[in-house]
Amino acid sequence: MRRTLLAASLLLASQAGAETPVLTVYAGDYFTSEWGPGPMIETGFEEICNCDLQFSTGDLLPRLLLEGERTKADVVIGLTSDVTARARATGLFAPHGQDNSALTLPIDWTDDTFLPFNYGHTAFIYNETTMEAPPASFDALLEMPDDVKIVIQDPRTSISGLALVLWVQAVYGEASADVWTKLAPKILTVTKDWSASYGLFTDGEADMVLSYTTSPAYHMFAEDDFTKKAALFPEGHYFMVETVAKIAQTQKPELADAFLTYVMSRDFQSMIPTANWSLPSALPQTDWPEGWAQLPLPEKVLFYSETEAAALQAEAIETWRNALSQ
Repeated sequence: MRRTLLAASLLLASQAGAETPVLTVYAGDYFTSEWGPGPMIETGFEEICNCDLQFSTGDLLPRLLLEGERTKADVVIGLTSDVTARARATGLFAPHGQDNSALTLPIDWTDDTFLPFNYGHTAFIYNETTMEAPPASFDALLEMPDDVKIVIQDPRTSISGLALVLWVQAVYGEASADVWTKLAPKILTVTKDWSASYGLFTDGEADMVLSYTTSPAYHMFAEDDFTKKAALFPEGHYFMVETVAKIAQTQKPELADAFLTYVMSRDFQSMIPTANWSLPSALPQTDWPEGWAQLPLPEKVLFYSETEAAALQAEAIETWRNALSQ
């Protein structure tokens, strides 16, 4: 009798599992934090998919390189345009099948594998109550007194840190080493990730922090604090795209496709500004949340394709490392 009951319970459990398929989405650690977009996205997608969306967080590219074809992911969200070349080379990804013409990026995007879900511009953030004369250009930043303290992120472990070294490369090219030599005395510390840097800034330990032009929006709309500003430079700001992509060997291809379609939907895109505090990739400015269209953004955008970024990364990081190790 016990064996019969056990067999029946196992059968019911199996059927229940079959009735609620699981879609596994790899994401960065920030994605599922209480201030990240993950919880809202999970709720929104599960309302329409009749499935269980499960995020699995960690360092995306190292994890994928380690797992290879053994990966348990169905979808990966959060790979930036600066690292998609290495991700593509794994052969793990399939075409996304979405309509790129629906994108509202400030650049043309033709990639049929990595689909943008948001974007942002790298910038230095300051508090106007403690910095009355912020730098009006990148050159002016370099000429600021050395007692001005800046916090940045490590380009070897942080997507924003990598964006910074590519930003310097895009603006200054062969003169990048001199730029880092001038900037080094002003760098209070280099943190592993963005969260640690931004925490030092908000705690008043640093005058400026490497972040994004949309960072002040969080303070404005979530905290009613209008003192945090992005220093906008005429030299231009480096533009970074975050993407979502489908694993080619997924056992849930229909669900994966449905998730990519959801990413392009108005519901998903409308969450991005106030859940990920960045700019939506497929939503006209007229549909942005109230006040967002007035957020100061750079007039000049700098961008490297994934091929260009891949070719420049090693040299840009080594130039940075050499200057800061002096």
